[in-house]
Formats: sequence, C-alpha cells, structure tokens
Amino acid sequence: MSVILNVSQVEKYFGSQGSVTRALDNISFRVEKGEFLGIMGPSGSGKSTLLNCIAGIDSVSTGHIYMEDEDITMMKQPQMSAFRRKHLGLLFQDLNLLDTLNARENIALSLTMQMSPPKEIHQRIDALAKAMGIEELLSCYPWQLSGGQKQCVACARALIKEPRLILADEPTGALDSASSQMLMRTLESINQNMHSTIMMVTHDPFSASYARRILFIKDGHIFNELIRGDDSRKAFFQRILEVTTLLGGDVVSAY
Repeated sequence: MSVILNVSQVEKYFGSQGSVTRALDNISFRVEKGEFLGIMGPSGSGKSTLLNCIAGIDSVSTGHIYMEDEDITMMKQPQMSAFRRKHLGLLFQDLNLLDTLNARENIALSLTMQMSPPKEIHQRIDALAKAMGIEELLSCYPWQLSGGQKQCVACARALIKEPRLILADEPTGALDSASSQMLMRTLESINQNMHSTIMMVTHDPFSASYARRILFIKDGHIFNELIRGDDSRKAFFQRILEVTTLLGGDVVSAY
C-alpha cells in the first residue's frame, strides 16, 4: 500500500518565555492508504494535539506533515482551510449536527455548499447510507436519534465528500456502551468495505480494539506500538490493556 500520511519529526510547544510546555516531542510515523490507526494515551499525553496538527487546526513548532506529496505544514491558513474542507473528514465528540435539518440534509451540507447537482447529492447519500446501514435514519432529525445514531450520521457527513483521511477525536467519548459499539462497528465497516483511511484518537481500549494498529503516546512521544495482525478483536483488546497498564493515566478497561 502507498503512504497517505507522513509525520516527520514533529514537535509542538505551547506557552512563552519562562513557561513553555512541549506537547509533542519529535514524533514520526506513517499511515498507509486504507489503514485504521488508533492513537492512545492518557489525558495530557499529546494525542489530541497531534490530531489537531494533522488537521491544520494547530501549527507545528518544528517538523513536517505530508499528505501524500503535499507538505501541509507549509500552507498558509486560507490554503489549509480549503485543503481541510476538501480532503479531510473530521469526527469529534461535538457533533455540530443542525437540529433544523434531518439526517439526509445534514449529510448533504458540504456538497450543497459546493453547489453539487441535487441528483448527484441524492444518489451519493443513498449509496453511502446503504453501505453504512443507516438508510432508515435519513428522514430523522437529530432530536429523534440516539447518541450512537447521531455519530453515525456525523460519520456519513464526514465521508460524503470522499476525504483522503478521516480524523476522529474521541468519537465515543460521550456515548454509552451500546452506542459506542454501534459507532465502532460502523467505522470498522467503512474501513474494511470502503477502504477509508481512519486515524482515531481515543483513551478507550474497547474502541481502540477495532483499529488494525495502535500508537501509544506518553509525555508527547511515541511510547509503544501494537499491530493486530491475525488476533481476534478480543485478544487484541487484552494486549491493549497490558500496554495501557504500563502507560498509566485515565484509560478505561471495559469490554
């Protein structure tokens, strides 16, 4: 597989003279097309800062981030904003679904703003909803949906523009166990069946067990790496728990 993301010697500092915090400490890794990568670590480890740097929300202090052949760390903010809208799918705890629009209209929003033909929008949403198994949700408004269903709609909204990379920051953080399982099965399905590339930040071993590879971050640097290989998800979950015990922090251990 070809490399879609190359993070090279990235460091990120916050603060000013006399009070400087190093959030990311010389981090380097690659993500291949079609990969499902998990990023784990306790609160304050730098995992969300890393995601924000890749999304262009935060700038790096040193180092480079390449999306295929483009160095996004060299982009000015207007260029980065356009790049993010076109090529990245963002999935966060804060869903930002519009209550006045039903699920279909929420999913269509980015295509509508791009002035895509209505027939094309309709066909793309129908095909995506079928692939994700959420056809019955399209006519529902956000207030009619469970937390997991809302996140699945938000996931479809991120996917509809066919992004190069999906960035998910604690997507199950505000969900109960049943809703978390629903969302993670959806992410696993779109990764396997649609070959979407996903990078997910989480502190939850259960959610992380759906990924194929996990990078563990501690104090701003990569502490360990796990590859699922031929393990069952349950066996991978147990391996994740072993590493999170070494990491310490606020990881959740529920299967």
